[in-house]
Amino acid sequence: MRGIFFNTGERMRRYAGRHISWALLLLLSSQLCAQDLHFSQFFNSPLSTNPANTGFLPEHDYRLGTNYRQQWASIPAQFRTMSIFGDAQVLRDYFETGWVGVGGLIMRDVAGSGNLTSTKVYGSAAYHQMLGNTGLLSAGFNIGWANKRVDITKFTFDSQWNGTFFDVGVPSGENFSATNINYLDVQVGLNYAWFPTDDIYLHGGASVHHVNAPKESFFNTPGYDNTVARRYIAFVDAMLKVNDRVIVSPGAYFTTQAKAKELTLGLHGNYNLSGDGQTQLIGGLYYRGGDALIPMLGFQWNSVRLMFSYDATASALSNYNNIRGASEFALLYQNYYNQANQNMRQMQCPVPRF
Repeated sequence: MRGIFFNTGERMRRYAGRHISWALLLLLSSQLCAQDLHFSQFFNSPLSTNPANTGFLPEHDYRLGTNYRQQWASIPAQFRTMSIFGDAQVLRDYFETGWVGVGGLIMRDVAGSGNLTSTKVYGSAAYHQMLGNTGLLSAGFNIGWANKRVDITKFTFDSQWNGTFFDVGVPSGENFSATNINYLDVQVGLNYAWFPTDDIYLHGGASVHHVNAPKESFFNTPGYDNTVARRYIAFVDAMLKVNDRVIVSPGAYFTTQAKAKELTLGLHGNYNLSGDGQTQLIGGLYYRGGDALIPMLGFQWNSVRLMFSYDATASALSNYNNIRGASEFALLYQNYYNQANQNMRQMQCPVPRF
């Protein structure tokens, strides 16, 4: 559920002339309030979900990943969200039963006919502490720079409508004070993992985004509160080994920001194709409440995982977009610094594996 929110503390008064009917339909399908960027495959975008996930790698020493999402391709005003991230475990020799995670995340989003572009660059850090032999507690934060810009020359407004067409030579009457803004952004989070046996791994966490209450607006409206609303995210997931061929991973993700809420839940499973776990087929199904059914399909080969998902619209908007919601890809690479680290990791933080 993205809605056509401009996450600037206020929404544009009018959308591009030939897109107005679509804008109204999309507004009806969503709540009129700011909402951040997100991915349906929340478990494949760990650093944007919770900064405490930085270096939260029970199975590996480091990982690299990228995500791409295209929403509402069947209508003129599309949304495209991209990210690239990386994180790693460091300072393991300084802590007997813990370690530090460091990482970085770049996100970019282009929305609508006005090319509203959001670029965010974050650096993150977290500390992970073993609790006995079956628990792991993590706390982390990220801090970064956010930029928003919009091309107002591509918009038309109600004041420019002459009864027949939009006359772009007529002043819009809109009070734009800027078309390019920047601000500092901070997130914090906590995670906990529990792995009582080699076949059971449970994981959950919560995070707060925009804790520094940044200001964001293209307009100069006296008395208007342009503070970016804090966003709260909670998630739980698990890895459960059924047998030597199948591992299932149920999960749930909840987020709320201002008056917008989103709940996504479902599961995906890995099937051991090669027998030694080096080649796996991934399939799953998730549901975002009141919005979309999300089938997933993927493939894992050694340290590389590729997953594709599709948001099939399940709301009233399906009458207009023919159920064509969003397509999303995730590519991850995870590995060890050396063989000795691989053996230690498997002993210290056991997770279900083939």
